Amino acid sequence: MLVVFSIAYLIPVVTSLIYADTTMLLDFLLAMLWTAASGVLMWMLTRHYKGELTIRHGYLLVVVMWTAMPAFGTLPLLLAMPGLSFTDAYFETMSGMTTTGATVLVGLDNLPPAINIWRHELNWLGGLGIIVLAVAVLPLLGIGGRQLFKAETPGPMKDSALTPRIADTARNLWVVYLGITLACIAALKWAGMNWLDAVCHAFAAMGLGGFSTHDASVGYFNSPLIEFILIVFMLLAAMNFASHFLAWRGKSLRVYLRDTEAIAMLSVVLASCVGIALFLWWQGTYADFWTALRHASFNLVSIATDCGFASVDFAQWPIFAPLWMLFLSCIVASSGSTGGGLKMVRTLILFKQAGREFLKLLHPSAVNPMKVGGMVVPNSIVFAVLGFVFLYFMSIVAYTFLLLISGLDFISSFTAVIACINNAGPGLGVVGPATNYSALTDFQTWVCTLAMLTGRLEVFTLLIIFTPVFWRR
Repeated sequence: MLVVFSIAYLIPVVTSLIYADTTMLLDFLLAMLWTAASGVLMWMLTRHYKGELTIRHGYLLVVVMWTAMPAFGTLPLLLAMPGLSFTDAYFETMSGMTTTGATVLVGLDNLPPAINIWRHELNWLGGLGIIVLAVAVLPLLGIGGRQLFKAETPGPMKDSALTPRIADTARNLWVVYLGITLACIAALKWAGMNWLDAVCHAFAAMGLGGFSTHDASVGYFNSPLIEFILIVFMLLAAMNFASHFLAWRGKSLRVYLRDTEAIAMLSVVLASCVGIALFLWWQGTYADFWTALRHASFNLVSIATDCGFASVDFAQWPIFAPLWMLFLSCIVASSGSTGGGLKMVRTLILFKQAGREFLKLLHPSAVNPMKVGGMVVPNSIVFAVLGFVFLYFMSIVAYTFLLLISGLDFISSFTAVIACINNAGPGLGVVGPATNYSALTDFQTWVCTLAMLTGRLEVFTLLIIFTPVFWRR
């Protein structure tokens, strides 16, 4: 998997050649060599040991690779920026691979093109999951991939397969992902971006990563057309990619009408955009409703889908608006999307379970099976969702208290944790959209890094390896 990851350096290498940046070319070639050599060395040392890959190995391998690959991803940053600490470099690459979009770098407008393309490529690769990409390759090596896929794929419905073979499923998802990404690049170039900006922002939009090539993020372009295009593709990226695949295979849009998550997500987002626009207009933040609707729609969709772009400093809005946006980042993204948070399907299950409890109080003997999208949800999944939600909120509480103990103020601590565990990017306070995470201490940076990893691996995948039963034979 490290050898496969080393191939990702080819895009910044080509970028360095296009921009005739010899220094960056050497840095990325060296990083590629070290990454590939490390993978080959580990293979040589362990190739004599063969065994069946179990679900425990799957979870362990996912966690190890999601911590190791960002470490190797820091190599070009450390080589190109001698003053950058490993803590900040690791935070940046973890933010990229977990599609969080939080950054500690300043002067993005002046970064070498190869560095910018590398940061955004990490967004893109992390979007659908570098592990899922590996699932398509591992069968060629004689290693089963279903355990990895179950450990990595988000959402409670991950046992259902689009195709009989898991490798085919992974490849088909990547084909759809690549096709939509190319469409986004073409649309952004048509809207006025140069090729570098178009590729970078398309990578970030499809991965819902939120990295930008400019310190002012999307506000740098000040273009309603660019903002509209990004809204469309951010919403597409926040939907279940299985729905995109089925719509493409069946050449029909009716698939989306049967996607309960997509309908719920779009309904919540649309109502929130109009509601926040009316609120900002009523509060006098913007002089007219249409300006309020433009900025409310883009920034709300960006945060709600866990992308993290910003067109204005929404931290200056009345506090209700940005807090509502951060709340939406917890629930809006669909399972099987590149977004984070609880996922909409879990929200629907919780909502319906609350209704079941009300009915049970009134009619204790009533039989009331839960249905989501016309399908009965087994109680085992309901219990799993309840357990996940408990751990999710307890993780938020624990990380928030760690930041508070370190001396960070409450608003900055709470919103930083919400933004990181949902992989949404900017928070409020010292980590707001007009600033970044560079003001944090090393300890605070590592707490946020761990929160990003926890959210990307959906809590259970990370925490399970710390339980005694995991290591018991």
